[in-house]
Amino acid sequence: MQIIHWDKQALKRLNRPSGYEVDKDLFKKVNRILQEVKTRGDSALIRFTREFDGINLALKRLVVTQGDINRAYEKIRFEFVPLLKQIRDNVTTYYKAELKKSFSIKGKDGIYLGKQYHPIERIGIYIPGGTAPLVSTVYMTVIPATVAGVKEIVITTPPNHETGDIDPHILVVADLLGVKKIFRAGGAQAIAALAFGTRTVPKVDKIVGPGNQYVTEAKRQVYGFVDIDMVAGPSEVAILADATADPNYVTCDLLAQAEHFGGSSFLVTNSKKLTELIRKRVDSGTIIVVKNLQEGYEAINELAPEHLEIMTEDPEKCLKYITHAGAIFLGPYSPAVIGDYIAGPSHVLPTSGTARYFSPLSAASFVKGTQVISYTREALSKVREPVRKLTEMEGLILHRISLESRFIDSTAKPLEGKEKTDGSQ
Repeated sequence: MQIIHWDKQALKRLNRPSGYEVDKDLFKKVNRILQEVKTRGDSALIRFTREFDGINLALKRLVVTQGDINRAYEKIRFEFVPLLKQIRDNVTTYYKAELKKSFSIKGKDGIYLGKQYHPIERIGIYIPGGTAPLVSTVYMTVIPATVAGVKEIVITTPPNHETGDIDPHILVVADLLGVKKIFRAGGAQAIAALAFGTRTVPKVDKIVGPGNQYVTEAKRQVYGFVDIDMVAGPSEVAILADATADPNYVTCDLLAQAEHFGGSSFLVTNSKKLTELIRKRVDSGTIIVVKNLQEGYEAINELAPEHLEIMTEDPEKCLKYITHAGAIFLGPYSPAVIGDYIAGPSHVLPTSGTARYFSPLSAASFVKGTQVISYTREALSKVREPVRKLTEMEGLILHRISLESRFIDSTAKPLEGKEKTDGSQ
C-alpha cells in the first residue's frame, strides 16, 4: 500500500479524482448512442444490444414476460424468498422514518404558506449485469421508491451474453417487490431508452442506479431531459482507526473493497503498529498517517468517502466530527458489507469526494416539493411598498402593476393617463 503523511496537500499527491471528469472520446461515443436511440427508438436499441452485448435479440424479447419470471422462480433456491422478506422489512422501516412530510405555516393577516410533497410518477432503475449481477441494487432502489409512493417503476438490465436471459434472482426480487416492467437492455442505450422513451420502453421522469463508465456518462448527458440520482464513480471505502482497532478486521475490510473493479481504499490511522501490519498484508490502497484523531477527522472530511468505517476506542465520539461521508459504520462489528446488503439504508452512495455535496439515495430522492402561498388582501397591502421598491430596483414595472392591480377599483379603467406611460400611481 502507498503510505503518505497527512497535510493539506496530501490528497493532491494522491492524484485522486474529485467528482466526475469528462472523457472527450467517451462523451462522443455515448452521445452517438443517445442520439441514435432518441431518433430510431427500438431499432437502435436492438442494434446496440447486438453490437455491445453480442446478443441478436428479437424485439419481442426486450420485454421480460410473466413466463420469464415464473421460470426464474424455478431456478433459485427456496430460502432466498424469506431472506428477501427480512431485508425488505429492514429497508422499508428505515425509509418510512425519513420520508419528507408536507407542512403548512399560518402567519398574520391570513397568510398561509406550505409545501406539498408528491412522489415522482415514473422512475427507471438501471441494474448492472455482467459476471456478478447486483441483486442487492434491486431492493436498495425499488424499496425507497415504493415507500415514496412512486406509481410506476421500470427496470432495465443487460441480458446474458450467451443466452440473452436475465439473472433469475434479479427477476424474482423485482417481482416480489411489485415491479411490472422489466426490459433486457444495458449500457448507454438503456439509459437513452429510459430518458427519451421508445415504442417499447416508456419514458421515465428519473433514472437511478449504478453502472459502468458508459452508463454513468449517459446519465450525465441525459440530465435535464430527466432527473438522475447522481454521477457516481468507482466504489471506495475509508477506515479511520487507532491503536485499539483489530488489524484482522481492518485487513479483511480493505481486501473486500478490492472486489469492486476500479475501487479504492484508504486507511487513516495514528497507529504505527497498525500501519506496518496493514502495509504487509494489503497490496492496494493508501494509508494516510496522521498525528492524532483530530488530524484523522480532517483527512476523512477532505476525502469525503463513499463508505467510512470508524474503528476507534470511542467511535460514537468521533461521529460528531465527521461532516462529509456517504455512509458511516460505527465500531468493529459494523463492516461496510452490512450496508451493502441488509442494514436498511440504500447502498447507492456518493463517490469520489462528492459526499461533500451529494446525499445517498433515499425515499426523499423520489419525491418533489411544490410550494403553496396564499395571501389575503390585507396581508398583500402590507407588503405593497417593499415589493414596489424591489420591482423598481430590478426594472420590472409590469411585476409592480400585477401587484397594484389588486388595489384598483374594478369599475375604473386601469392604466390611464400618466400610469399608461411611466407606470406610476
